[in-house]
Amino acid sequence: MTQPKTSQELFARLEELGIEQRTVTHPPVFTVEEAKAHRGSLRGTHVKNLFLRNKKGRMWLVVAPEDLTIDLKRLGRQIGAGHVSFGSADRLMQYLGVTPGAVTPFGLINDGQQAVTVVIDDGVLACDPIHFHPLRNDMTTAIAGEDLLAFLRACGHEPTVVTIERVAEG
Repeated sequence: MTQPKTSQELFARLEELGIEQRTVTHPPVFTVEEAKAHRGSLRGTHVKNLFLRNKKGRMWLVVAPEDLTIDLKRLGRQIGAGHVSFGSADRLMQYLGVTPGAVTPFGLINDGQQAVTVVIDDGVLACDPIHFHPLRNDMTTAIAGEDLLAFLRACGHEPTVVTIERVAEG
């Protein structure tokens, strides 16, 4: 396995692609709640990223609005994956080059085999900019939605944009 890309290599790739970004540093965060506590007033879309696998070993990266409640059973059916569960830390490092807490679509820069299928909830693209960890969880990088799509395509990943079934609260 090759060494995963660094944040600096990611930033260089974004610049090479003509993608403007703005990055802020903060204490490491591992949950949406921790991210909310440290981000201050960064406007735009904030997300959660789910690294999933099915029983056949196929993998998905699901990008959804941070406050969306997701039923994994329903999501698995919706994306044609069947039963899904969270991918292991080893698999996460192997395919996306990140550790738990730093899951990000930017990790697809490390998936040269295009082994991971990308699914984006259409609500994510509704409000620019979109905020992601730049391969580590002590920084947050903002880019435009159209630039996210351009980055994914440059990495060889054509994302599937869907409306993830909402779970009724209550």
